[in-house]
Amino acid sequence: MEFKDYYSALGIDRTASDDEVRKAYRKLARKYHPDVSTEADAEQRMRDINEAKDVLGDKEKRAAYDALADRVARGGSPEGDFRPPPGWDEGFEFHRGPRQGPADHADFSDFFSSLFGEAERRGAARQNFRARGEDHHAAIEITLEDALNGAEREITLRAQTIDAQGHPLWSNRTLSVKIPPGVHPGQFIRLAGQGMPGHGGEPPGDLYLEVRIAPHKLYRVEERDLYMTLPVTPTEAALGAQVQVPTPTGGVVEVSVPRNARSGLKLRLKGRGLAGKTPGDLYLLLDIALPPADGDEARKAYEQLAQATSSFHPRQHLGV
Repeated sequence: MEFKDYYSALGIDRTASDDEVRKAYRKLARKYHPDVSTEADAEQRMRDINEAKDVLGDKEKRAAYDALADRVARGGSPEGDFRPPPGWDEGFEFHRGPRQGPADHADFSDFFSSLFGEAERRGAARQNFRARGEDHHAAIEITLEDALNGAEREITLRAQTIDAQGHPLWSNRTLSVKIPPGVHPGQFIRLAGQGMPGHGGEPPGDLYLEVRIAPHKLYRVEERDLYMTLPVTPTEAALGAQVQVPTPTGGVVEVSVPRNARSGLKLRLKGRGLAGKTPGDLYLLLDIALPPADGDEARKAYEQLAQATSSFHPRQHLGV
């Protein structure tokens, strides 16, 4: 059995691209196909061309064949009684498509069978393997309004699939997702059957979408609770007041600001957060907003306040 030079069979260099391999094959196939060729050796040439295309047109087989050719070349001429050395295919995996059974390669050479016959049998065994498809995970970003009220959205995901030859491919797919009211960051939405395909007739896996909530202009989300900064004037904070506050659902409520309130004071509105078995709360963080001293009356009012509170030392605890 002689070592076969598949590159010579197609008339290409070893550096040929995948596209050049396909073009060379099509050109020779038109010339030597037994249905149209008048060449005496057309049938044999066509078998050689098909065999070369089968190996060089498959990334894994071509890489393994190139590595073997290098190994053989280092040991001397590949001509003569060739036998593949033990372990020559370590580190390579050959995929077998559903229409590439041994019968398809019945006319291929002993050289091909000695290299890839066992790999094809392993591929056939993989086809008989039965297992549920793997689950996949992805993230979905929604608005706070979607989380509060529920919604139906279309999302486009970049996912990996497997082609008929077992090669991984990347593709985009669009899915319709129902977002239930009350979902919170870190929660998963399960889409049954949208994971990787199963093997041997087994069902596909599921797709789990991790919920993320986009930043909101008013509210910050922590699990099911919502937080909002509530500005109040110095007089409202010092004397106490009733102030109106917008709620996440669109309504307005009146909130009591206690006397002598300080910035950072947290007021709780129970059950005004995200829905759930135990609804979240809405927390209001007070922020004292100082009016600008940009007019005579405002400056005079600040001067009077300074005189009335001259005994107040806010930095006393600093020791200065």
